[in-house]
Amino acid sequence: MMKRVSLWILLIVALGVLGWSGYEYYQIHQVTAEGNETFDAIRDLAISGGEATDRDVELGIPPRDIDWDELHASVSEDIIGWIYSPGTSIDYPIMRADDYVFFLYHLPDGTPNNNGSIFLDFNHSPDFSDDLSVIYGHHMRSGAMFGTLNHYREQSFFEDYPVMFLYTPQGNYRVDLMYGFVVAEGEWRLRAFMFEENVPELLEFGAGRTTFSSDVRWEEGDRILALSTCEYDFDDARYVVLGILRY
Repeated sequence: MMKRVSLWILLIVALGVLGWSGYEYYQIHQVTAEGNETFDAIRDLAISGGEATDRDVELGIPPRDIDWDELHASVSEDIIGWIYSPGTSIDYPIMRADDYVFFLYHLPDGTPNNNGSIFLDFNHSPDFSDDLSVIYGHHMRSGAMFGTLNHYREQSFFEDYPVMFLYTPQGNYRVDLMYGFVVAEGEWRLRAFMFEENVPELLEFGAGRTTFSSDVRWEEGDRILALSTCEYDFDDARYVVLGILRY
């Protein structure tokens, strides 16, 4: 009798765990879907084909008309740019952040959502005029946000997608990718890699640990764009890709 009761208790507990897991999965799926719908709506609102300038044609920048006034009026004045990697899921507005927290858990219009937004480190100028600009985004398992950034751990992925594109109200850039590497968040902050005065140390670190081989090299006066996301090698792992802004 006791054995039968125990089996029933185990069955009830198992069903409860299964039900809770299903609910959690549903919640995660809903959050992801809501985030994706919002970003799709933002793209539809503000992006059209457009005509490339002579300069953009020379740099191979895909023609895109981005209505910055519409984005600022209808979505957020904190949108300062757009990062685009053709053929991948990276196609998002970039937010100006006041801290490291808000846009981790909010969409560009301020709606709470665990997808978060792509955002610029608040230590940098919002017009990307600094020698270094660091952009952060979640590594979503769905592949959204910077969920494909760590694919640069494979040489073949880099060879397929060696450049990205940065669009801003001031002008557009081709981003020639140079290094990709795993770093502990603690080490990143301890070595203050987010500050442009530490660019030489950042470049040395990246060159020594890069997961792909690129012919791109930094020269005096080049501006660097760093893209950073979570990685799962260890508890506070980050994967960072460095590129040179061409304009």
